[in-house]
Amino acid sequence: MSRTVLITGATGSVSSGLLDALQGSALALRALVRDRSKAGALERRGVEVVVGDLGDPSTLPPAFKGVNDLWLLTAMDPRAPENSMNAVWAARQAGVERVVRLSAIGAAYDAPTRNGRLHALSDHELQASGLRWTILRPHAFMQNLLWQAGRIAHDATFSLNMAHGRLGMIDLRDVADVAAQILRAEPERHHGRIYTPSGPETLSYAEAAEQLGQVLGRTIHYVAAGAEDAHAGMVAGGIPHWLAGMLVEYGQALGSGFGDFTTTDVEEVVGRPPRRFADFARDHVAAFAA
Repeated sequence: MSRTVLITGATGSVSSGLLDALQGSALALRALVRDRSKAGALERRGVEVVVGDLGDPSTLPPAFKGVNDLWLLTAMDPRAPENSMNAVWAARQAGVERVVRLSAIGAAYDAPTRNGRLHALSDHELQASGLRWTILRPHAFMQNLLWQAGRIAHDATFSLNMAHGRLGMIDLRDVADVAAQILRAEPERHHGRIYTPSGPETLSYAEAAEQLGQVLGRTIHYVAAGAEDAHAGMVAGGIPHWLAGMLVEYGQALGSGFGDFTTTDVEEVVGRPPRRFADFARDHVAAFAA
């Protein structure tokens, strides 16, 4: 009998990547969405769609019924620990066997970002839940640079408040492949493990700009922004105040050396090296091209 996996955050980038990675597996895929009208693409690919909201626990029991494994992803939000708590409670009530949770790089009670501290609360709750669990705390995503793709295409420039810190950035497709491999395995295989998937090398954004320019055939410039300018630019671009503040915190932490490391977790779990930044750049030429 096939196992049923419930995917939360199903219309977001990471969970969409996970669904791609699990396509064709023996697992029965079920996606939790808040708005069925936005789930047409999921239904067309044969994914069972259920409606529910992690912020409203009364909507969750039908979605969790018959589920064996839960992919738990909560959006960056002050209510993230509440949403994670509701999911873990619903999982326990429904008899879910395993939870694979997407946490955050360096999640800890003394993390330099609010997001990291909020995720630490949820990680601890899951670890104490009595369920089998695996936690992923991935490095910064290469795909974050796509947020500035329009500016790169138009001005050949991008700006972040990460100074010249070095990052072990990871392609989110590798995070999805790690999660997929864990979900395909028996529940005991990765129980109690915390993985921090990273890319194969550390890069500054100036070096990333140089590699991107080599792929595009033109010079790309990285400009190190101050915290205030970065925050103002994000808010002006429509990012909510709280989220902009949290992203600035990440920029300050990563710029000071918080992300200057790599791990072998992708190769350990998936059995191949992670993608390099140049691979990411080549695969997204259309987004960055003038």
